[in-house]
Amino acid sequence: MATLVLLRHGRTTANAEGVLAGWTPGVGLDDTGRAQAEAAATRLRALPWRTVVTSPLQRCRETVTAVLGEPADGAGPVVDDRLGECRYGDWEGRPLKELAKEPMWKVVQSHPSAAVFPGGEPLAATSARAVAAVREWDGRVGAEHGPDALWLACSHGDVIKAIVADALGMHLDQFQRIVVEPCSVTVIRYTPLRPFVMRLNDLGSDLSGLVPPPKRRRRRAKRADSDATVGGSTG
Repeated sequence: MATLVLLRHGRTTANAEGVLAGWTPGVGLDDTGRAQAEAAATRLRALPWRTVVTSPLQRCRETVTAVLGEPADGAGPVVDDRLGECRYGDWEGRPLKELAKEPMWKVVQSHPSAAVFPGGEPLAATSARAVAAVREWDGRVGAEHGPDALWLACSHGDVIKAIVADALGMHLDQFQRIVVEPCSVTVIRYTPLRPFVMRLNDLGSDLSGLVPPPKRRRRRAKRADSDATVGGSTG
């Protein structure tokens, strides 16, 4: 299997105004968001990406372009709607302080697996489509480019939290315990036995350690790649 690097988009005008954007068109990065993306670029641009996949929403596409630059061949990242934001329905475009007074707010906070947004979709459906997308893409990238391949997916806070919860074996009802800040990096390596969450909400560490080592004859069994280090990693 390959290694997935999840990137949340930078701060948007809606984030700054405390508004739930959802799938509202025309929501792009603000000045802070563009600065965040440029900071992420110093860590991400030099990595050998095999595939880049993004949510179709403007804020993610702007983030990917700011981080990786315009592609020389004009191909650009692959757009996958399954990595798009949760469809919040009637909640979209409304201030968060106003939404916090809605009865559904408590459900979203304490029992998100049961949350169904009026005119939108269940959070459980958001989680299912996003997890299916990254697992499918990871298998495809690994099959085409080998087990050391790196690929990038740019998505949204709640979507990335749902993917991380799945990788950690957590019920969706616990996903509000996870924090994913704008332009943060989260790294997951899927293996035949279990996923490993290698980094979470990373805003500044050196990512050069993710660069695959020189190709060599692989002698380890697939099961060994899924084994956890007893006593913890030696670094």
